[in-house]
Amino acid sequence: MVIDAGQLDMADVAIGDSVCVAGVCLTAVAIEESRFSADVSVETLSCTTLGTLENGDRVNLEKSLRLADRLGGHLVSGHVDGVGRVVSVEADARSQRWRFEVPANLARYIAAKGSVCIDGVSLTVNDVAANRFGVNLIPHTIDATTFCNRRVGDAVNIEVDVIARYLERMYSCDRP
Repeated sequence: MVIDAGQLDMADVAIGDSVCVAGVCLTAVAIEESRFSADVSVETLSCTTLGTLENGDRVNLEKSLRLADRLGGHLVSGHVDGVGRVVSVEADARSQRWRFEVPANLARYIAAKGSVCIDGVSLTVNDVAANRFGVNLIPHTIDATTFCNRRVGDAVNIEVDVIARYLERMYSCDRP
């Protein structure tokens, strides 16, 4: 896969570095000016939306956080857990309320006031009901990400809270 990074400064990205593409952590295997190439495994294609991308589609891009960097959001890894869908979008004063549906096996990891990553955008969960949840998006987030192109029914990459995943694993290992 070849990605045109557009305005993302690639000067400090080297071959072997990770770049988050639509929420998916990919390794740069070649870099040429503002473009980089990444190999995408069958596993990645099976649990993300990357296989549905077409030439020219916009994607959210983010370079990996360095441990010395300031953390301005939630901890996310770029390890997508599955694909969800946009259920609704409603105006809410200057912001918008978005609802998403996720596969049942991911719903247990999503908690009100917890974090979730959608297409690489880390967001705070407003509410949860069964396998649906809502978030609020401010105009800046909509304009600066691919949410400006999203519509009801669109598929999105979902990364659940990493701490919830580890807690579940630890809890299941402690049980007889």
